[in-house]
Amino acid sequence: MKTYVAKPEDISRDWFVVDATDLVLGRLATQLAMRLRGKHKAIFTPHLDTGDFIVVVNAEKVKLTGRKWEQKTYYRHSGYPGGITATAAKRLVQLKPEDLVRTAVRGMLPKNRLGRQLIKKLKVYAGPTHPHQAQQPKALAL
Repeated sequence: MKTYVAKPEDISRDWFVVDATDLVLGRLATQLAMRLRGKHKAIFTPHLDTGDFIVVVNAEKVKLTGRKWEQKTYYRHSGYPGGITATAAKRLVQLKPEDLVRTAVRGMLPKNRLGRQLIKKLKVYAGPTHPHQAQQPKALAL
């Protein structure tokens, strides 16, 4: 038997739009990471980008369970000594709701140059509109 390896001409990438209204953040992120990686396709190859483009709208309406709105903390570091900044999830969704979804998905992708390439195919928008109508994205129900 031979192991199948997808060739660049075999890979087809579709565009999907996901409405994040009332979806739980972690469950949404796992589905998005799987689609970005291409694991739902029969031609999945671990070292290649075989996934689809995903457009997430209404990121500000995503849900967190339990007391995570107050307890979940996101950290950033400026690179300088003492330059760490902590932000609660409730504050982050007010400032940059796109980062809430993008950070959750990024944590589920590989931590290498493939992961950095995959995260560029995720487009997240806080409101219901997006500028990707020309790609004719299909609705994806999760």
